[in-house]
Amino acid sequence: MTTAGLRRNALASEVASVPLLATAALFVVVGNRWLAILPHVTVSAFAFAWLFGMIAVGSMSVVRHADGLAEVLGEPYGTLILTLSVATIEIVTLGIVMTTGAPNPALARDTMFSVVMIVLNGLIGLSLILGALRYKEQEYNLRGANAYLSVIVSLAVFGLVVPNFTVTTPGPTFSGAQEGFLIVMCVGLYAVFLAIQTTRHRSFFVEQGQDISEGHDASRRPAAAHGSGTVRRRVALLVAYLALVIFLVEKMAILLNHGLDVLGAPPAFGALVVAILVLAPEGLGGIQAALANRMQRAVNILLGSVLATLALTIPAVVVIGLAHGINVVLGLDPVEQAMLLLTLLVSMITFTSGRTNVLQGAVHIMLFLAYLMLIIWH
Repeated sequence: MTTAGLRRNALASEVASVPLLATAALFVVVGNRWLAILPHVTVSAFAFAWLFGMIAVGSMSVVRHADGLAEVLGEPYGTLILTLSVATIEIVTLGIVMTTGAPNPALARDTMFSVVMIVLNGLIGLSLILGALRYKEQEYNLRGANAYLSVIVSLAVFGLVVPNFTVTTPGPTFSGAQEGFLIVMCVGLYAVFLAIQTTRHRSFFVEQGQDISEGHDASRRPAAAHGSGTVRRRVALLVAYLALVIFLVEKMAILLNHGLDVLGAPPAFGALVVAILVLAPEGLGGIQAALANRMQRAVNILLGSVLATLALTIPAVVVIGLAHGINVVLGLDPVEQAMLLLTLLVSMITFTSGRTNVLQGAVHIMLFLAYLMLIIWH
């Protein structure tokens, strides 16, 4: 394809950002006067739905440009950029919702639990079923899946279950010293994981037999670099989309908190909405990879999103809580603990053979439906 053709394709890919830019510009022009719509239920619901869609579009654009940088820069920089971009959206969204409206010290816990349930049960289950219906069985690198799960299980249990059994503070919380250790544990384990993923044991996270010399398949490098554009353009667009998403998330948080108060909805429902929003880009990418018979990529995307949530979001919300005087609740309720432990157990069983099938997907989907049922009838 000619240079002019590549430029036209690049320009066409940004067309979806026009409504996003227009929405942000409208809020800038109107200022705080838009808050007058809050008493009008129908208008507020439409505004929330529109903002949700625009934030999803912006998030997918962030991931698209992060993927482009990953192809151009190679490892470990590509993985770091992609992970940190998505994690930034999640952390900022949580931080804004946590500090907007009435205090909700359990919001971060509920959101992280929702992410784990949606990904490990809903998205993985759907990916396994769709992949099995098309290809019967799909292969992935067992060593990589085990590496993900070993860190996920450790952080999930220590961060979301253990606080219920400590006695240094009342309730399902950690003391200051324990929170400090939790932060070090999360960041330290994630740093070690990134080190093995991008350097020492990169072969764990690629398809069996793929050439990993110098971090890329040499035959694909020129085409990938040529099609991705310049690093400077990618970085500029990534930062621009990230700023737009963060700006709109602040507006959506006001509508979300107001809607939950008006409807009297359980707090877990708000956490579910936030989780769906931040997971939309990665969830779509994982399902597309499974349909393309690239189960290894689906595993990397989906298990990687859970790991990033636990390893980066837990320390972030603890710091946000300390900065704003919010006593962050980390320990799950008994029913949620049971669902988390059951999900982790089933996930470890699912990823034990290096091959997937439709039964595994069905089990995960049923657990996801059970999670949704328990939000309504806890």
